[in-house]
Amino acid sequence: MEQKPLASRISVVVLTHNRADELIATLERLLALPERPSIFVADNASGDNTVSLVRTLFPTVRVIECGANLGAAGRNRAAECVGTDYVAFCDDDTWWEPGSLERAVQLLDAWPNVGVLSARVVVGEARAPDPICAVMRASPLGGDGLPGPALIGYMAGACVFRTALFREIGGYEPRLFIGGEEELVALDVLASGHAIVYCDQLTVHHHPSPARNSGLRRRTLARNAAWIAWLRLPWQEACRATLRAFGVWAREGTLLRDGVALLRGLAWALPRREVVPPHVLGLRERVRLGERAALASNTGTGVGVGTGVSVGAGVTTGPGAGVGAKRGG
Repeated sequence: MEQKPLASRISVVVLTHNRADELIATLERLLALPERPSIFVADNASGDNTVSLVRTLFPTVRVIECGANLGAAGRNRAAECVGTDYVAFCDDDTWWEPGSLERAVQLLDAWPNVGVLSARVVVGEARAPDPICAVMRASPLGGDGLPGPALIGYMAGACVFRTALFREIGGYEPRLFIGGEEELVALDVLASGHAIVYCDQLTVHHHPSPARNSGLRRRTLARNAAWIAWLRLPWQEACRATLRAFGVWAREGTLLRDGVALLRGLAWALPRREVVPPHVLGLRERVRLGERAALASNTGTGVGVGTGVSVGAGVTTGPGAGVGAKRGG
């Protein structure tokens, strides 16, 4: 049987908001890839000249104007336009290394039970491995029958999805905006019976943008962790996540404002509550026990998955937080 060209097998979706210069540098690198993937830019209502610049400089790149800043859900709009079997995601300050997309196609073709591949991330000109990658590589779930260690989370700006699966689960929830939004998607992927796998054979480069608001991010992570727990996890975990969120906001001095917003959000979350199957809860428990053992043995990784918001919940804190997690401005 004649193989389809890679360009017809995998596309790239790039999420951006008001970072035209960084986006242009990223697109130049993506357009030079030997795989020649179709490239879609999901623009979250940038107020600069992002859209006009991309259309002028890169006529083969398709720009999806979201019309408003949708946060992570901007990716959904672009993914709706993808016509390939697989879709790779990155941000305006991350890009795929040559050969990685070809390898992703080979792996997903060979392992139909894998729904998501989370790539190795190297940071800056020095190409220093993001510390979160060591945590993923050491996942207590192991990798039997898989092309790498199994995970219960992934990095949104450094992953490859089966396009049909991404659409089936509905992509990213708009209410979560940015910050831990991967956890809800990851839970739904696992509930569907697909695996999430860390893959050292795929590499994403990350040159972090200085445009950050770490305080807002901490508060949003806490809120989203609580909402996601109410949407998908047992009552005890939902209550614990809520108490942790209140603790974060108390330290940030925003307890009243953020607490009221969380409680109002429960009116949306509770009618949509659907606890994940026991096998997914079992995976989470295995990760929790593995994290506890790793912390007890003082592994010194510097990024403990025992935080509850890394490999166990979307890989969104610690030094890896910048990847795929800051399109809120």
